[in-house]
Amino acid sequence: MKNFKVGVVVGSLRKESFNKKAAKALVENAPENLSFEFLEIGNLELYSEDLDLTPPQSWVDFRNKVSSMDAILFVTPEYNRSVPGVLKNALDVASRPWGQSVWNAKPAAVVSVTIGSTGAFGANHHLRQTLAFLNMPVLAQPEAYIGNAMSLFDENGKLTEDSTKDFFGKFMQAFAALIETNVAG
Repeated sequence: MKNFKVGVVVGSLRKESFNKKAAKALVENAPENLSFEFLEIGNLELYSEDLDLTPPQSWVDFRNKVSSMDAILFVTPEYNRSVPGVLKNALDVASRPWGQSVWNAKPAAVVSVTIGSTGAFGANHHLRQTLAFLNMPVLAQPEAYIGNAMSLFDENGKLTEDSTKDFFGKFMQAFAALIETNVAG
């Protein structure tokens, strides 16, 4: 079985973010042939085409990290029925300059997490729309809308809900199959 490097992009910067906790739980329930690296997006300068000729070092480093990954796992909250600005900025930074996107053709999976009951449905689908434009094959099924996140983790940030653990395992198995199918070996 081939091994794959997966970048994890979390759309929340909050220290005790439920999205970060969910991302860690997803990694813990993933097949052994997937290795993970969390990609920091909070330090990226705001995208401006004016900076493309001499990009900030944070952009160069982030683009290089994304480029070195076989696939990307996105875990995001919902802000105003969309993705947080910091996540959209990361997508823009790594997709530019025009024609040089490092996201191109990388398999992706989207998990949206919220304390509400709708599972951040709007952010999930808005992100999928952007990823389609970036030419990233996105895991279609199972879809992952994680609601009521405040009841899923213990005081140490560990996932305690068995049905969610089981779902995360199945989700990550499906993601591994998508990666296997889409990454040239």
